[in-house]
Amino acid sequence: MKKMSAFISTVLIGSTLLLPLSAGADELKGNADPPKSPKDKVIEQIIANMTAKEKIGQLVMPSTHDNESKMPSEDTRKLIQNYKAGSVIVYGARNARTTAQYNNQLQKWAANTSPKLPLLVSADLEFGTKQHVTDATPFPRQMGIGATRQAKAAKDVAKITALEAKATGFNWNYSPVADVNTNPANPVIGVRSFGEKTSLVSSMTAAQIKGYQENGVVATAKHFPGHGDTSVDSHLGLAAVTYDRETLETVHLPPFQAAIDAGVDSIMTAHVIINAIDKELPATLSKKVLTGLLRNEMGFKGLIVTDAMSMHAIAKEWGAGQAAVMAVNAGADIVMATGNLDEQTETFDALSDALKSGQLSEKRVNESVKRVLALKIKYKLFGHRYVDPEGAVNVVNQPAHKETAAEVARKSITLVKNENVLPFHPAEKKLTLVTGPQIYGSTNFINNIASMVDEKSAGNVKSFTTSEDATTAEIKQAVKLAEQADQIIVPTFSPSELPAGQAKLVKELQKTGKPVVAVSLGLPYDVKEYPEVGAYISTYSVERWGSPVPTSWKAAIDVIFGTQPGGKLPVSIEGLYPYGTGLNY
Repeated sequence: MKKMSAFISTVLIGSTLLLPLSAGADELKGNADPPKSPKDKVIEQIIANMTAKEKIGQLVMPSTHDNESKMPSEDTRKLIQNYKAGSVIVYGARNARTTAQYNNQLQKWAANTSPKLPLLVSADLEFGTKQHVTDATPFPRQMGIGATRQAKAAKDVAKITALEAKATGFNWNYSPVADVNTNPANPVIGVRSFGEKTSLVSSMTAAQIKGYQENGVVATAKHFPGHGDTSVDSHLGLAAVTYDRETLETVHLPPFQAAIDAGVDSIMTAHVIINAIDKELPATLSKKVLTGLLRNEMGFKGLIVTDAMSMHAIAKEWGAGQAAVMAVNAGADIVMATGNLDEQTETFDALSDALKSGQLSEKRVNESVKRVLALKIKYKLFGHRYVDPEGAVNVVNQPAHKETAAEVARKSITLVKNENVLPFHPAEKKLTLVTGPQIYGSTNFINNIASMVDEKSAGNVKSFTTSEDATTAEIKQAVKLAEQADQIIVPTFSPSELPAGQAKLVKELQKTGKPVVAVSLGLPYDVKEYPEVGAYISTYSVERWGSPVPTSWKAAIDVIFGTQPGGKLPVSIEGLYPYGTGLNY
C-alpha cells in the first residue's frame, strides 16, 4: 500500500493527473485509440496497483450516516476507510459552513487510507443546492423552468447551483431530470420534469448539463431510458411501461441523446421495465438496456450510475447484493448503495465475492474503475479535495444568486385562467383570506403564503389551514371566513390526484361570489377538479416529498397583485387548457 500511495503522489507532483478541464470529451470518455494518451497510461498504472477490494470500492456509492451532531458517523468512516468507498451520496440538510465541514471530513478519511483517491461527493440538487444546504439559493422546480421556455434560464440556474454546490464540497449533482412527463398521473416525476414535450425537455436538459459541468460539477441525466410514463413509484414498487419501440425512440430517448451530445458525464438508470427492450428486467439490471442501448446504440462513453438500490423496485425482488452484481454485469459503473449499513456492506461483499468467483470479470471491473478515475481527473479532484467553510457561506449568500432565482420564478408563474378576477390591487385596503390544506402534515405552507400576502397588501390578511383532504366542517369554517373577506386565495396541492376535499373547498368558496384565485403548488392539473374557479395560477413549486420552493410562491403572490406572469404551460391539461397556455394582464 505504501508503494501505491507513493506512486500516486509522484504522479500528482508530476501533474500528469491534473490535465486541463478543457481536455477533449472523447478523450475523457475513453474513445482514444492507440497510441494511448498520457492520462490513460496513468489510469492503467493506478489500476494495476490497486487491490481487488480497492477496485470494488470505486464501484460502490454508499449514502452517508450521521452522528448526533449531524456530522459523518463512525459507520461512514468504516465505509470509506474499511470498505474503500470511492464515492458517497449525502442526504439531510445543513447550513453551508457545516456542509463544507461535513464533506471535508469525508475527503479527509479518504485521503488518509489507501488508495488515497479523492471522493466523488454527490447529492440530489434538483431545485438548487438549497435542497441540502439550508442557506443556499432555492430555484423553481424543473417544470417551472420548462414553463419559462428559456434555455438560458435553465443554464443560469444550473450555473449558480454548481457554484454553490462546489463551494460546499459537492462535485456531483443528480440533475437534470431528463424524463418526459407524458403521464399526468405519474406519482414520482411530476414537477421534477421539464414538461411533456420531447423537444422542450431535450433543450432544457442540454442547457442544464452545460451549466453544471462548465462550472465544475458533474451533471447526471436521469432516469434512463425514461421514467415519465409510469404509474408506479419505483420507491414503492416495480414499474413497467408497455409503449412500443417507436414511442421509446421518438418520445423518451431524445432528451438522453441530447444529454450525450451535450457532453454529459454521467447517466442514472431507472428501476423501470421497458418492455420494448427487455420484458424481464428493469433497466438498472438489464444488459440489453445499459450496454446494448445506452452504450452501443446511443454511443454513451461516460459513467453509468444506478438509482438508489434500496428502493423497493429493486430491493424487494433481488436484494442489495444480488442486484449490485447484476447491475455491474449489465453495464453500470457505480452502484448507489443506500439503505442501512447491513445493506451497504452486503453490496461491497457481494461484488467482492463475485469478482473472486469469476461471476464478475476483472476486465469488467477495470472498465468501470477507469471511468471513475477519468471523472475524478477531469474535475481536478486530486488537487482540489477540500473546500473553505467560510468561503462557502459567502458563495451561497450572494444577492445576485437570489435575484436570478426570483427572476426565473417570475418567468415560470403561469396564469392559466382569469375571468376578470386578477390582478388584486396591493394599495387597496381589502381583507384577503388565504385558505388551503396542510401539506404532509405541515401548516407552514399556508401560513408562509399568508405572510407573503400580508407583506404585499395594504389590507388585512386572514389564514385558515384545513387538513390535507378538507372535511365538511373545515369547508364550512372556510366559507364563513370567506363571507367576511373581500378576496380569496386558495392554494391546492396534489402529488398525483387532488384530494376530493380540496376540490370541494374551491367550489364552495367560488359559490360565495367573492373573487377567488386558486394556486396549484404542485402539479398543474388541479384545475381539472374545480374548473369553475374564477382564476387559476400554476407554480410547480412542491413535489411529491413536500420539499417547498417559497421563491415560486412569492412570485405567484407578486403576479396575483399585478406583476406580469411569464410562464406557459409545459404540459397540457386534458379537456381544458392546451400545452403553451399562459395569459397576461
